[in-house]
Formats: sequence, structure tokens, C-alpha cells
Amino acid sequence: MADMQAGAAKRIFRTDRRVLIYSHDTMGLGHLRRCRAIAHAMVEADKDLSVLILSGSPIIGSFDFKARVDFVRIPGVIKLRNGEYTSLNLHIDIAQTLAIRSSIIRHTAEAFDPDLFLVDKEPLGLRGEVSETLAFLKRRGVPLVLGLRDVMDDPALLGPEWKRKKALPALRDLYDDIWIYGLPQICDPLAGLAIPLSVRKKISYTGYLHRMMPQGNPRSTVELAEAREQPYVLVTTGGGGDGDALVDWVLRAYESGAALPHRALLVLGPFMQSEKQSEFLDRAARLGRRVEAITFDAHLEQLIARASGIVAMGGYNTFCEILSFDKPAVIVPRVAPRLEQFIRAERAENIGLTRMLPDDGVRDAGAMVAALRNLADQAPPSSAVIPGLLDGLENVERLLARWLPRHPAQAPVRKPQIAR
Repeated sequence: MADMQAGAAKRIFRTDRRVLIYSHDTMGLGHLRRCRAIAHAMVEADKDLSVLILSGSPIIGSFDFKARVDFVRIPGVIKLRNGEYTSLNLHIDIAQTLAIRSSIIRHTAEAFDPDLFLVDKEPLGLRGEVSETLAFLKRRGVPLVLGLRDVMDDPALLGPEWKRKKALPALRDLYDDIWIYGLPQICDPLAGLAIPLSVRKKISYTGYLHRMMPQGNPRSTVELAEAREQPYVLVTTGGGGDGDALVDWVLRAYESGAALPHRALLVLGPFMQSEKQSEFLDRAARLGRRVEAITFDAHLEQLIARASGIVAMGGYNTFCEILSFDKPAVIVPRVAPRLEQFIRAERAENIGLTRMLPDDGVRDAGAMVAALRNLADQAPPSSAVIPGLLDGLENVERLLARWLPRHPAQAPVRKPQIAR
């Protein structure tokens, strides 16, 4: 009680407001890019707000951040194919790495003294590394919010996983709000779980997170200049760690010699194995101007905005960008280690937002040729009218205002009316 009173009193008399975000990162770009978009929207809406992101992403420094948004880089961890975790760069065991990460997270929270703590995806963090920080901030009266993407996994798999991780008690006893960055008519990420009513009452569906072109012209590379010359299909694998099958499939479609309506621009992803990157860059070069390939661009929004269509694996951020820039898209979802992308792609196809090309393991070049040809005549996502589809960032701002009123002495306002 003393911690809560002291912390609340200190924050009441501050003129600024602070949000701490924990980004659950092992390998990939999804969590970081989602948290970055949310942080940017928050500071745009409130000129007295600062946001600090905790992230283990090894390439977080490659991204631009708005004024009043910064990050703390914690030691990186990667998930192996067998499901186990290991340290990304340090030659120490995973237990030591997690202990270091947990300590940095706790001490950052103590020093930054946030007015709100937003946790991305994992209720207790990777292997429970946020548990101590959640308990500490709870004692200080700091609002705790869990942010979930639209799809988590097959309920038959998510249920046992969350039971093992003790996630539901955390939702019940620790968190004050749960924000789902999607719409219930598309997907309920907690469907099939025994969610108590007390937890359901905490849930707000925001809609998907709208993306915009970066201000100015932050990227002027040879590859981007080439891409502007004529229409192209953008092929993106997200982080690229598991995107080599998709890139190979698209390349074989072009190598078949079939007549295709547009050239292709491949973005391989920074986490694709270097040997695969080299192989794909060589194959693309042999195809001449029909195919261009680059490894990474931190301003993917520019490439998506200029594309005639998209071929992608269907992660959350890419899906938001497809909707935001209203691009016809073919989704080739992965099915391991989670069914997240497949579930999202299947639901999106059912309501007419995008089309899906399942990976059957054979990956016949003719099937990709047909998908690329059909993409040229495919209707954009806006042809399916879904109210509130891209209202995510605006609703996050409204939800934030409940906990961080503009005037420090003002009581929290009534919770906004957002889809439940």
C-alpha cells in the first residue's frame, strides 16, 4: 500500500506522462513493428507523452523513431526449431540470459516510473521474465495492459500453452485492460479458452492498426528507384527467418518462362539465412529486370504503397499494411510453429479481404503463376465493407486516455465504447 501511495503521489504531480512497452521479441519483426506503430500513434496524440520500448530485437536500431519514443535493447534470444530458446549473441546459457533480461526490465521500469505498462502478446513475458516487473508496478498502482494480436494460435494448442504459462491467472489478477488489435467478427484470439467473465469484461477490440507512409522521403536507394519505374508485385517474408520457401516458389514461377503481368520485387528479410539470401539474389539477378531482390528495407510501407499487388506470408503487420494501402494480396501462410497466419489468411479470404494460396509442400510453379496472374484482376480489400476495420490506432488512443488523463489531477474518464 505504501508503494502504491508513493508512486501515485509522484506521478500525480508530474506534468509529463510515460508509457513503458514490453515487446516480446525472439526472432522476427512482428512484435517490434506493432509496438513501434502504437508508440508513434501515442506520442502523436499526446504532446506530453514519452514512450520507452523494451525489446530484444537485434535490428531495432535500424528503425527510425519519432521524438519522445526511445528503446532499451535487452539481450537477444532466439527460438530454435525444436521449440527451445537460446541466447542470440552471448555465450551463456538461456537461464542466465533470461535473468539478465528480467533484471534490465525491472530496473528500467523502476527508473522510468511509467504511468502505464503495455505488454505485447505474452502475459508474463518470455519464460515469465516480466512477472517481477508486473508485480512491482501493480504494487505502485500503475495500470497494466495486455495487447494481443487478432489471432494467437489454434485454440487446441493455445489452451495447453497458456495453462502451462499460468497466463489466465495473470489476466485475472494482474491486468487492468486487455486490448485486442482486431475485430471479433474476423477472429476472437481467445476463442475456445475458458475465459472468466471478469476477464472478458476487461477486453476491448480496437480494430486493425492503420499504417501510413513515412513522412518525407526517408529512403532513397537504388533498389527503391528501380522499383518506381514500372508496376511490380511486392513479395515480402517479414523477418525472413522462415520465408525461403515462399521466395523460392515465386522465383520458380518467373524462372518457368510463363508470361506474367508484372515484374517482382522481393524483400528477403533480415533474418533469412545468409546462404539463402545469396542464392536468391543470384537467381533474381539472372532473371534481369523481371525480378529485383533486396534483403531489407526499414520503410516497407513505401514499397507496399507503390506495389500493384502483394504476395506475403501473412503476419499481422503485413496484413495491416495490405489493408491500409488497399492492395490486392495473395497470402501464403506458414502453418508452423503456429497456425496464426493460416487462421488469419483463411478468415480474410472468407470475407473477401485477400486470397490464400496454401503451401502444400509441393509448391508447383504453375500454381504460383496462376496466383500471380489472378492477382492483376483481384479486387482490393476495400471491396469488402467492414466498419471499424482500420480504427485500431485511434481506439488505442482513446483507451489510453482512460488511464492517462490530460490533466494530472483529473480522474480517469469513462471507458470508451469500443467493440467487445
